[in-house]
Amino acid sequence: MTKAKSIKRNFIRYVSQNILGQMAYSCYTVADTFFIAASLGANGLAALNLAFPAFCLLNGIGLMVGMGGGVRYAIAKGRKEMTKANNVFTDAFYMALLFAALFVAAGLFFSEELAVALGSDEAVFAMTHTYLKVLLLFAPAFLLNNLLHCFIRNDGNPTLSMLAMIIGSVTNIVLDYIFIFPLHMGIFGVILATGLAPVVSIAILVLHFFQKKNCFELQLALPRPQRITEIFSSGIPPFVTELSSGIVMFLFNFIILGLAGNIGVAAFSIITVISLVVVAIFTGLSQGAQPLFSLSYGQGRISEVKSVLQYAMLTVLLLSAGIYSTIYFGAEQLVGIFNGEGNIVLQQLAVNGIKLYFLATPFIGFNIVMATYFTSTEGPRPAQIITILRGLIVLVPVSYTLANFFQMTGVWCAYPATEAIVAAIGSGLLLPITKNKLKKN
Repeated sequence: MTKAKSIKRNFIRYVSQNILGQMAYSCYTVADTFFIAASLGANGLAALNLAFPAFCLLNGIGLMVGMGGGVRYAIAKGRKEMTKANNVFTDAFYMALLFAALFVAAGLFFSEELAVALGSDEAVFAMTHTYLKVLLLFAPAFLLNNLLHCFIRNDGNPTLSMLAMIIGSVTNIVLDYIFIFPLHMGIFGVILATGLAPVVSIAILVLHFFQKKNCFELQLALPRPQRITEIFSSGIPPFVTELSSGIVMFLFNFIILGLAGNIGVAAFSIITVISLVVVAIFTGLSQGAQPLFSLSYGQGRISEVKSVLQYAMLTVLLLSAGIYSTIYFGAEQLVGIFNGEGNIVLQQLAVNGIKLYFLATPFIGFNIVMATYFTSTEGPRPAQIITILRGLIVLVPVSYTLANFFQMTGVWCAYPATEAIVAAIGSGLLLPITKNKLKKN
């Protein structure tokens, strides 16, 4: 088999399995939204959407530690520096424990204040508070799950990572149904099912430590500030990428509450859950390409890095065409799945929004892949620029400006406008940096 065919085969294997795994993982929220819509109606959807930025923050921290550590691990492994690779895993594990303790403390002592800060009113406060409190108490499971997924994928075992994601997601869906309908546990049952899913996933992931292909293990060593800084630096882009979903939700919730009230937030919650699946597809693509980027870069094979990047960008175009076509022509049916009450206002708001909001699709994929490419090849600064622009600097003024002039239409158009602007800036960063790396090869 030629080198080019080998690269293509590995790309297809890693990316396809990670897209499947991430899509299954995103079903956490799809299942939650569906069952909440069926049992608790528009107020339940609003409560879920108001609480969900906390989930994005938790998942973002997990990805920061896991992806940041995974990148450093893969580069060290590619350079055959296995002692350093094991120390990276150990320091990442320490970081996960620290953050887990902080989230649990927040759940025990500050969950009511957080529910109010996220915008819940009397109608949805109790549900929002319940969701937040249980979510934060399950933080150790979410963080450890993210950590293991990232390291196992970078250790050459994407299949196990995929299986763990799928089985965890199926567990969540089954428990959602049991807790909500036969047991009538309400939103507590929803978040309990969501919290138990990563526990099941971890039980599958630990099988990797008993396989011969396992190359990493915990070391009896104190954490080193330099390695922790490197993990943070490499992990900021995936952290901000995930956190930007929470920022978008918090910002849009705030704007929409003033324009359309709780029914508008409920409509946005439907768009949000579809958005999470779309982002999960591109996250699966980027996370599947990341081990190939990092390992080839660590081994000094820059031409292979370029080939993987080309495959990834072509895949973004193909996926974007399929995703947007499905969303545009199936908008009525997609919204109807989550509008069990048949609310006409909710249906109209969400259908109009979905067709505009997802014009962002190709730009989302492009920006996520670009950020992962830079992070994976020891270029964290341009990756950080891209992700911070997406999540805050461009998003905030664009959202307020368009909402002010065009009301709800402006809200729906703010996200694609933001992603398009950032993609243009990112292209300007990508070309010269890629040329310089190829010259050094």
